[in-house]
Amino acid sequence: MANDNVKTVTVRLVGGLRGTQSRHRLSVKALGLNKLNSVRTLKDSPQVRGLINKVSYLVKVEE
Repeated sequence: MANDNVKTVTVRLVGGLRGTQSRHRLSVKALGLNKLNSVRTLKDSPQVRGLINKVSYLVKVEE
């Protein structure tokens, strides 16, 4: 019983973490991104969208 209609969002880390706030670094880590240009495909949820909005200047979103 695979749920095929689950929306996903692809996130790429495009900005470096040096000089950023520690909370923002933790948000990037919570998204599963660790190195520059790393990509994760995540389930689209309000929690994930909130993390993306917090670090929008560091990530690129591909729907």
